[in-house]
Amino acid sequence: MPTAYLAADGLEPQLREELHRAGVAVSGEHGRLVIADGPAIEAAWAANIWHDCVEWPVASIGTAAKGLRDIQRNWAMYAPLHHRRAALIQERLPHVSAKPVVFPAAAPTAPLGSWTLLAPDRLLAAAQCSAPFPNGEVAFVEDKAGPPSRAYLKLWEALVRLRRWPQPGERCLDLGASPGGWTWVLAKLGASVVAIDKAPLDPRIAAMPGVDWRGESAFALDPASVGPVDWLFSDIVCYPARLLRLVERWQASGLVKNFVCTIKFQGETDHDTAAAFAAMPGAHVLHLHHNKHELTFLLT
Repeated sequence: MPTAYLAADGLEPQLREELHRAGVAVSGEHGRLVIADGPAIEAAWAANIWHDCVEWPVASIGTAAKGLRDIQRNWAMYAPLHHRRAALIQERLPHVSAKPVVFPAAAPTAPLGSWTLLAPDRLLAAAQCSAPFPNGEVAFVEDKAGPPSRAYLKLWEALVRLRRWPQPGERCLDLGASPGGWTWVLAKLGASVVAIDKAPLDPRIAAMPGVDWRGESAFALDPASVGPVDWLFSDIVCYPARLLRLVERWQASGLVKNFVCTIKFQGETDHDTAAAFAAMPGAHVLHLHHNKHELTFLLT
């Protein structure tokens, strides 16, 4: 059965490059949806992966909705074309909640399929998808006052998708912490945070209980000077290969239990380094809805 890969908005070239490098045979495109032959591969630049797609003719809105309901309950619509007709079909399906998430909360576990109209009378659907949110898009009840930047939304999303987050009393290392958006998240969870950055934290963040700022370079930091940590976080702006060396050094130290890092690309996408991150045993590399030209590396 074919697989469909939904590119993150504006990042279609990165997904096409990734699939091409993997030797995936693309059979068609539908908006941001890239349809390919064969089973799914791990595609970091896909906001959602549709497994084992099925395609069938639909004579009417009613028969389309019934066909989907006969497969399972929960469906998310993707409609780059034929939007009005697709919306009428979606209205006949059980409602899927799209309420903003209140952090901390685990991502939903109920099966959520995806479907689209390739033509007014042709439907493509997949009952099993990689993303727990419709089209891979998650919204949060935002905090407009606490964090010093919007970078905290990336960390919220990473932890929601991981379905785990630091617990009170756990020790976290936040590399490249200034101005303190990620440190704010971690301190609010009750963790103790060693925040590393030559630039100071926002004074409100530095004053939070459990926050210890050290004005040092994340790349010159000796793991032995920090000691064991439950979580290592990094949202550093640097070339991916440099971040890979940093992560490998900390992993070799044996002092870190969990990693959550942003892989940021400057200019062309470094697919080789992204693949090296993904090849680490137990690692997962994905594009979050709140990422830009960057990926998130999870190793727990």
